[in-house]
Amino acid sequence: MNPSPPTLEPVAVVIHSLADARLVLEAAARDGLAPPLLLSAPDAACFMGPAWWLALVAAARQHRTDSIQDLLDCGDAAGPAMQALRLGQKRLVLDQACPQFDAVLERATGLGARLQAVRPPALDLAARGAVRQLAAWLGGGRDSASGLPPAPPRDTGPPSR
Repeated sequence: MNPSPPTLEPVAVVIHSLADARLVLEAAARDGLAPPLLLSAPDAACFMGPAWWLALVAAARQHRTDSIQDLLDCGDAAGPAMQALRLGQKRLVLDQACPQFDAVLERATGLGARLQAVRPPALDLAARGAVRQLAAWLGGGRDSASGLPPAPPRDTGPPSR
């Protein structure tokens, strides 16, 4: 089985907390933009757990009346991915090298959920200077040839807000 094909999506922003989610959603609303895809940190399902992610996104949804999309990264761990599906998560990232990838994909498909093998390009709010670049990232548009948002800033220093 193959993972879901890529589709044209809103720009993605990696959030680490409810404060991050609110910041991103407020910035998009202030600029009259659709909400971005809320993306978890890499492997977040493994170290924070699917229930934490679902609660964070549910709380974030209270601040926007329009549709908010979210994507939980499960790394290469089938167990947290299956738990997330049982809890109602509709979009997951799971490394295709995971030995149980096809089983998780079959379960996701059966539940009407979407499983993808690759994280989308995203602005990580924990990256140095990311908050200052948020408005430009959200309004950055897409490359007409690839359909992808512009590359995120590539800072390697400690986070600053």
